[in-house]
Amino acid sequence: MDHVSIKDKVFEPYISPEQIQARIQQLAQTINKLYANKNPILVIVLNGAFIFAADLIRGMTVQPQTQFIRVSSYEDRMQSSQKVKQILGLNMPLVDRHVLIIEDIVDTGHTAKYLRSHIHEQQPASLAIVTLLYKPDAFLGGVLPEHVGFKISNDFVVGYGLDYAQLGRELSGIYKLME
Repeated sequence: MDHVSIKDKVFEPYISPEQIQARIQQLAQTINKLYANKNPILVIVLNGAFIFAADLIRGMTVQPQTQFIRVSSYEDRMQSSQKVKQILGLNMPLVDRHVLIIEDIVDTGHTAKYLRSHIHEQQPASLAIVTLLYKPDAFLGGVLPEHVGFKISNDFVVGYGLDYAQLGRELSGIYKLME
């Protein structure tokens, strides 16, 4: 993993592809145990979580159903606007279903809080968040994600689905902004 340049920024290696894949397999095994015979619905948050979700699903044996939702709080900036807007919504009933929200990153918690509230209104049997990355130092409150791949510092990161101005999602590892 070498440094990468995206637009006007330089990023350095942070989490290797091998570390990511190993942790995803651990998360998949946990979900397999907790949701055996429950046929959960995975609500995958676009755009950032699509790569994480694909790898996570390949490790599952619980026969999940998938649904995509698109929300935005960054709008091509490096920090959350703290205002969440829904762009693409759910079109599957969630009543009495076990729902896992699949996120790329939970930082301030605003998007997670919005999604929990929105989905809770549909009365699922259970609701949990699975996130690849969690930034405890950026978290502003609410319910913590139940399943976390990596706790990271409050650095700006790209790769493995995460972007800077819609670029860098294709990187197989996670990179952090160099100071």
